[in-house]
Amino acid sequence: MSELEELYDYDVLRRVEEPTMFVVRLEKPTLVLGSSQSTDLLNPDKIPDFEVRRRRGGGGIVLLQPDDIWIDWWIPASDSRWSPDVHVSSINVGVWWKEALEAQLSKAVSIHEGPLEGEQEHRVICFAGKGPGELFIDGKKTVGVTQWRVREGTFLSSVIHAKDSSEVVSVLKDIPPGLAASVEHQTTRSIGLDDSEVLINDLAKISGPWLVRQLFLRA
Repeated sequence: MSELEELYDYDVLRRVEEPTMFVVRLEKPTLVLGSSQSTDLLNPDKIPDFEVRRRRGGGGIVLLQPDDIWIDWWIPASDSRWSPDVHVSSINVGVWWKEALEAQLSKAVSIHEGPLEGEQEHRVICFAGKGPGELFIDGKKTVGVTQWRVREGTFLSSVIHAKDSSEVVSVLKDIPPGLAASVEHQTTRSIGLDDSEVLINDLAKISGPWLVRQLFLRA
């Protein structure tokens, strides 16, 4: 497989001086690899229907799909919301999401505040583990969080899936035992989230102020 295109032009992002919230939509299902992951993990016969991109930052593969609620934040180092603590930065994102979700749902939402958890061999896929700031409803992951840090600021990515994304398991060359069960997660439908636009607006208000940008990722 050829060199992967990155999700963002990260060099341009580093020059952004204004705190920015990105609301991202997709044209087609997209597999996103973590910065340290190789395309050798993927079975080329299984991925013709996906775009494949790479993000900067930690974590495993995630399958992003149209209608997912994908929100990213760029926090310049000069902004009061920036923190030198990796853990605190992720927890802050979880707090924003928790408040926004609880305004619409009757379900209890919990934040994972501890260190990264999960079977080492399962961490090939992002939603198989528990990371700081990630949200859970009824014991299942609901919002995934990852981040990329440079001297100019911190870039925080988050997503709640609109539908099941377990198909991501099938694109691996080697599938560790128990992986499929570990990636089960909540969706906007399973938690009864009816209005994504209200949620996005609430997130912007709770976490803001921001310059809010709408992005559409074409195949």
